[in-house]
Amino acid sequence: MEGLYNTTIAAIATAMSDAGIGIVRMSGPEAFSIADRVYKGKKEKSLLSQKTHTIHYGYVMDGEGMIDEVLVMLMKSPHSYTGEDTVEINCHGGVYVVKRILELLIEKGARPAEPGEFTKRAFLNGKLDLSQAEAVGDLISSKNQYAHQSSVNQLRGNIKNKISEIRNEIIYHTAFIESALDDPEHVSVEGYGEKLLITVEKLMGQIKRLIDTYDNGRIIKEGIRTVIVGKPNVGKSSLLNLLLGEERAIVTDIAGTTRDILEENINLRGISLNMIDTAGIRDTEDLVEKIGVERAKDFVEQADLILYVIDGSIPLDENDQEIFRLIGDKKTIILLNKSDLNMVVTREDVKKLYFASNPSVRGDEETNKFTLPVIYVSTKEKMGVNTLEETLKDLFFEGNLAFNDEIYITNIRHKTALQDTFSSLGRVRDSIESGMPEDFYSIDLLDAYESLGCIIGEKIGEDLVNEIFSKFCMGK
Repeated sequence: MEGLYNTTIAAIATAMSDAGIGIVRMSGPEAFSIADRVYKGKKEKSLLSQKTHTIHYGYVMDGEGMIDEVLVMLMKSPHSYTGEDTVEINCHGGVYVVKRILELLIEKGARPAEPGEFTKRAFLNGKLDLSQAEAVGDLISSKNQYAHQSSVNQLRGNIKNKISEIRNEIIYHTAFIESALDDPEHVSVEGYGEKLLITVEKLMGQIKRLIDTYDNGRIIKEGIRTVIVGKPNVGKSSLLNLLLGEERAIVTDIAGTTRDILEENINLRGISLNMIDTAGIRDTEDLVEKIGVERAKDFVEQADLILYVIDGSIPLDENDQEIFRLIGDKKTIILLNKSDLNMVVTREDVKKLYFASNPSVRGDEETNKFTLPVIYVSTKEKMGVNTLEETLKDLFFEGNLAFNDEIYITNIRHKTALQDTFSSLGRVRDSIESGMPEDFYSIDLLDAYESLGCIIGEKIGEDLVNEIFSKFCMGK
């Protein structure tokens, strides 16, 4: 592995399409000399003699033939993204041009970069910890303003700083216990268990709060898995088209038109919804429609959010009751559609049938633990979307996301490491309460310390590093 990172890598760092500019990036010990072999400046100066963080105007040449007019940016180690000598060639953005420059750099001694290898080198050279490196990938793939802001905060080090703070406290107590065990004549641990117990319970509370952010963090990053359900011909596909702003789903007056699953991603005020339009749920003898109904029920089980569309111009029936049973206590927003017509279904009717169908779920009037938002909408008149957007924020994010100091765990790897840490600290607490010897404390404290180290990359295997960075795009 060491020899691999003594090589110089090159890759196209911009999208492969016709554009105003394209960037070809090189990093490694030979980056400047390889660039110098293909560059011809206006004043015939060698790039090797230029200062760091300077930009030079000239041409990329293949022998006597000019490939393109370019700007070349030089960044010397360690003051670059990767911590190595880095060159970025800014050229015209045609697909052929950037590919030709990359091919030329490889001919002159560079090798093609692996996916994410520039960021991997930044991590291996200590420019980023692993949580920050992963945030780079999340930033690139962010689909909404919340995912973007969460990634920016992680890139700035909010997870790194919090994890380091907790680790410092753990290692302090571990070192004290080890010192006392090594030199009991001068360092006493009498009564130390009670003091340590206070710290452990405090740290467990902090870890638990981080773990509890994962569900919202996943939703911020990946979007809300949203399933549209309802009886046939109530306006489910019309709702999807309205939210998309285009006619993607087929809409007719014939019940049962939607028989298969249609998936789309929608951004509502910075919230990503991974929308799934399902077949209308009803008793049917049609074999194809029945398969669609069963698939709809399966998607309900996996959903973060249910949008239950009801035709408010016709009475509720046994099919609505079945759908309410299917929904159970999942996060649900009821959309009373066709509110531009004479409505025969009210909010009270909906809530009454819901609680009758789910007697084990106690209503918000009794416990304030379960709410069932009911919104009047009209897909035909495009009414109710603003109310739906605000309700979504209230339902998932309590109205607002405060990003100044808030840390959201968006990575399942981080969550798993935090759960391992919580378990280790729990064993420390149990040992203290059981009056176990102090060396039991230090063993589990070190386990907690090492689990947290996995998050920032201080204790992690090469295979996992390779797997993480293989998910990055080429050139990053």
